[in-house]
Amino acid sequence: MLTKALALQDEIVRLRRTIHANPELSFQEYQTAALVADTLAEIGGYKVRTQVGKTGVVAELGESGPLIAIRADMDALPIVEANDVPYRSTRPGVMHACGHDAHTAILLGVAHLLRQSYAEENWQGRVRLLFQPSEEAADENNISGATAMIDDHALDGIDAVIALHVASDKPSGHFMFHDGPSLAAVDSFEARIRGDGAHGAYPHTGSDPLYMLAPILTALYAIPSRRINPIYPCVVSLGRVCGGSASNVIPNEVALSGTLRSMLPEVREQLWVEVENALRMSELMGGSYELVIDKGYPVLVNDPEANDWMRQVTSDLLGPAAVVGSRPAMGAEDFAYMTQKAKGAMFMLGAAIPEGPVRHHHTSIFDIDESVLASGAAVLAETARRYVTSGFTSSGE
Repeated sequence: MLTKALALQDEIVRLRRTIHANPELSFQEYQTAALVADTLAEIGGYKVRTQVGKTGVVAELGESGPLIAIRADMDALPIVEANDVPYRSTRPGVMHACGHDAHTAILLGVAHLLRQSYAEENWQGRVRLLFQPSEEAADENNISGATAMIDDHALDGIDAVIALHVASDKPSGHFMFHDGPSLAAVDSFEARIRGDGAHGAYPHTGSDPLYMLAPILTALYAIPSRRINPIYPCVVSLGRVCGGSASNVIPNEVALSGTLRSMLPEVREQLWVEVENALRMSELMGGSYELVIDKGYPVLVNDPEANDWMRQVTSDLLGPAAVVGSRPAMGAEDFAYMTQKAKGAMFMLGAAIPEGPVRHHHTSIFDIDESVLASGAAVLAETARRYVTSGFTSSGE
């Protein structure tokens, strides 16, 4: 399988660069979805559904037997690309800055590999490829791409689901696995602290929301260290504070927004309570507040057995040294919704460019070492092939 994947390396790179140069935001992946559908039609053999979860694509191979799904996300981010590369984004203000272009290209490589394997072996099982929109954002109803695809029956009947995510800050070629809770639950909040406002020369005539803000910020940042049991990981971060319009005008309100990350359901719920308690301090200082919490993705829990399948395949194809343990991280992934529906796991594929600065995710200089694309496709394809043929009782090819 690895030999066959390496023969597809140039094609996978071409697809990745085409997608990278033409990025599309969440639930706007029309051109990307069309490229996926056209490529699947060229490969042949797949039953293809389009417009799944609005802009997603689902392709299924096989007629009966156990069913494993493989997922890749397709959306880009509202970031201006700074890289001077031939495949630089052609769309101002939009960039593939998290590797979803690579995920989509890899899964198209998997489609090639599995179609060839199915034709050669005629295995009795099914593989479903999930090209998912909108992992980076939710719509006005707080629906992300994974939820939209689930609602559109893309996961009906599956027995297992697997995925990978490139890691631009980890050594190229390392396949990183973690069992159990691996990526955090994420919630966001928007708040307004309200006062009466006043002339800057006469602050005693009103209540000042900027003055109220100071102890509230201290209370918010103290939540992880003073309100949550320190053995439980969590994050409270502010991303925006906005208030006032002139140096001599005390404003009527201050707006702030932030993100909450947690690994345990009880900690997640406590964070919601503690944020509200912090904002209540405004009432003790003559003001008021408004708080809206948007509940986002749940914790991504990697099933140990599903991880073991991919560990074994990685070791067989690339050698034991390629298999690396990893720690939980406070990033978030809506793939978590899919692992709630079936046994599943996601591994991280190290893809750091060896020279130059670290190309961190969600930055204008994000990029990856493309040499890992074929090996990522080989591991996903071989995992699916073994799942539907031997149940992981035999060594790889």
